Amino acid sequence: MRFRKHPLWLKISAGAVSVLLLAGVAFAAYWFIRLQMNITKAPLNAGAQKTEGDTNDAKDRLQILILGSDTRDGKNSKYGSADDSTGYGHSDVMMLLDISADNKRVSIISFPRDLLVDVPECTDQTTHKRYPARSGEMINAAMAEAGIGCAVDTVNKVTGLEIDHFMMADFNAVKELSNTVGGVSVCISDAVYDPDSGLRLPKGTSQVKGEQALSFLRTRHAFGDGSDLGRIQAQQGFLSSLARKVKDDGTLGNPQKLLTIADVITQNLTVDEGLANVQSLLTISSRLKDIDLSKVAFVAVPNRPAAADPNRLELMQPQASQLFAAMRANLDLTSPGATSTPAATPSASPSATATAPATTTAPVTKTPAAPPYDKSLQPVTVADGSGVPEHAQELVAALAKAGFTQSSQFAADPTAKTAVYYAAGFEDVATDVAKLFGIPAAQVEASTAVNGVQLYAGSDFTSGLKFGTASVPENVVNQTAGDVKCQTANPALVVQ
Repeated sequence: MRFRKHPLWLKISAGAVSVLLLAGVAFAAYWFIRLQMNITKAPLNAGAQKTEGDTNDAKDRLQILILGSDTRDGKNSKYGSADDSTGYGHSDVMMLLDISADNKRVSIISFPRDLLVDVPECTDQTTHKRYPARSGEMINAAMAEAGIGCAVDTVNKVTGLEIDHFMMADFNAVKELSNTVGGVSVCISDAVYDPDSGLRLPKGTSQVKGEQALSFLRTRHAFGDGSDLGRIQAQQGFLSSLARKVKDDGTLGNPQKLLTIADVITQNLTVDEGLANVQSLLTISSRLKDIDLSKVAFVAVPNRPAAADPNRLELMQPQASQLFAAMRANLDLTSPGATSTPAATPSASPSATATAPATTTAPVTKTPAAPPYDKSLQPVTVADGSGVPEHAQELVAALAKAGFTQSSQFAADPTAKTAVYYAAGFEDVATDVAKLFGIPAAQVEASTAVNGVQLYAGSDFTSGLKFGTASVPENVVNQTAGDVKCQTANPALVVQ
């Protein structure tokens, strides 16, 4: 049998292709292993139980808590001693990244580090030490004792959402990233110098990177009135500019640029177990590359000086609850006034933990039309079981506007579900009150424990005047990634 010899050129070509394929496989393997070894991981939660199903990072709505750690370990030791960041450190920056399932919009919600919140009971997943729930704690301290998972559980508790992942970066990540992209453009109204952070900028637009970029993000006094709110706006402006630069440079669509940035970021990044692989990180970055910058909304949680300490902040109600309700309803925050459709609501029997009026077992039945009653004489009360007394005030004001001028409110035990209770002879009044707020008839019940009519507001009715309907608050968006904004310098730090 005779064997036909292949031409020399074909052998050379086949060999070259084989070499290229092997080189490609080796290159991919090298980067995969390198990036994978860079990643540090930590538990997503600190004891809270997950109630939602698993999320598909490629196609589901995705919520990622972005944290900036103030830890002074390792490369960050130049910014202070270890004593300056106790335990796991504090979250110097806290933002919630919310990516829509269709990849058409992104919301980035900033939480002021001085915001006083209720921290749930948390368990350190490494030592298994349990830490009790705390009230009136600064949100940036939530992770100091029990780890990053406690910060996640705290934000879940505050917002009523369920976060899918977290990413925590340290000081060095900001410096290296800003250097890698060649600097970030920022603007300020006047020349400023902050001796605490070391930030020094001239009036107008500057390119910041490295230490200067870090100082821009860390300064607590250079912008606005020198409070954390000015700092948040500057951080949002920085990220907006970074998003524009990355999009204009085509970075997320350029494998080489993306690998370089991924290498820098992963060396200074801690993520949850669900994100602790290269493919997940690349999947999320690919989802962001084509989003319209005008649909990347930067929002600060509505807040005000805290009653307990004017040097701290608390949630401004009912605006904060309205924002969280809009987020839970997955509304577009760049569309003020947008509303959700009322959700189908099950029977509204009060939760076992609530103290609600005892009800009769007789079902509610419609009675023949009665002569019109005088609304101004009807005793209608709002029992606040929602935990948002400002919303109860809104409901009372709406009742008064509708003619129920004898309305009043009082604090009640927490309850999960809203109901309208009525005494004998007040069924028609209760029906009208329920209709006023869009409360289903199934949640209107007779009771022997109320005088007149009582609207018992639960945690399912913390914002708005229509039950089951969420709406986007006015002026909730500070800016979008498409907006070019100049930060206002703190007059106290302006220099010539």
